[in-house]
Amino acid sequence: MKAEQVAGREALATAARIVVKVGSSSLTSVNGGISERALEDLVKVLAERSNRGTEIILVSSGAIAAGLAPLGLARRPKDLATQQSAASVGQGLLMARYTEAFGAHGVTVSQVLLTADDLTRRTQYANAYRAMERLLHLGVLPIVNENDTVATHEIRFGDNDRLAALVAHLVKADAMLLLSDVDALYDGPPSEGSQRVAQIAEPAELEGLRIGSTGSAGTGTGGMVTKVQAASIAAGFGTPALVTSAANAARALAGEDVGTWFSMHGVRRPIRLLWLAHLASTHGSLTLDDGAVRAIRERHKSLLPAGIKTVSGDFEAGDAVELLDLQGKIFARGLVNYDAAELPKMLGRRTKELAADLGSDYLREVVHVDDLVLL
Repeated sequence: MKAEQVAGREALATAARIVVKVGSSSLTSVNGGISERALEDLVKVLAERSNRGTEIILVSSGAIAAGLAPLGLARRPKDLATQQSAASVGQGLLMARYTEAFGAHGVTVSQVLLTADDLTRRTQYANAYRAMERLLHLGVLPIVNENDTVATHEIRFGDNDRLAALVAHLVKADAMLLLSDVDALYDGPPSEGSQRVAQIAEPAELEGLRIGSTGSAGTGTGGMVTKVQAASIAAGFGTPALVTSAANAARALAGEDVGTWFSMHGVRRPIRLLWLAHLASTHGSLTLDDGAVRAIRERHKSLLPAGIKTVSGDFEAGDAVELLDLQGKIFARGLVNYDAAELPKMLGRRTKELAADLGSDYLREVVHVDDLVLL
């Protein structure tokens, strides 16, 4: 039975393919290195499920944390170059521990390092998909991490939670399980007697909730904020997700009532649009008149020059830009087909008029509907 045919968290008990993400905080010891006990406990749970025939893809943080002690660093560095150095040292250590731990249960693992380019550019995406499918077909459990050693600020996912959401989309996972050191999403700080939020059926239910950020250990990059973002991304693009603690991993995979379940509320769409909606860096904005906003929102039309009122930012053709209504609210993002310097002379004009005055190259849309996503 496919997980999308099951309404609630029991989907995890029947899922044939699951993406599991574990954060640094769940793997780190009190002295800042990788906790052997924590890693082995997690591996035991995942190996048991894998050995029963479920395809598991593990997205694991911890490379930078594993590299801190060998480099004599007390906390996660803030500058990219030192993060890359720690990742370079720690990734091999982390994989060696996973290989040994999973091997003790008869499970073969592989290392898969990805950057945002690998999941958003068509050629790399196809290659990543084929590689992952082949590994799973061969009975291998892929262990995925962001390629921190070579990724720059502009092509980074920023955290492995969002990477997990894209991987779940890539492999067409039945469900996603996000593990950290917090057992669930709460309607306020747990210290204030708040209540567990058992389920999020739609994005509006997140409004008003006070969601925490990075924990005190300082080894991770996200905290509950990025867990919720990633679960929402996955659910909105067709993959239900559960957010809970690593200690609850076995109960979660059994479909028990733990954590916070994010019900699927969207359908699968091209991963390029997922990237555009949640990960792309925008380089400017276009403010549209009411007619253009309605055409895009309600009739799913492309953006033409006639509907643009103002242009802001310094962007080139192919960059991501935000689309704003007259009240200044961002309602969409898109990949623009013109440089910022070209657009002012085009504002409010029809494409046929522009083509007659400036040439046939100006017949193209400012943002094509296939390169546009509503927020």
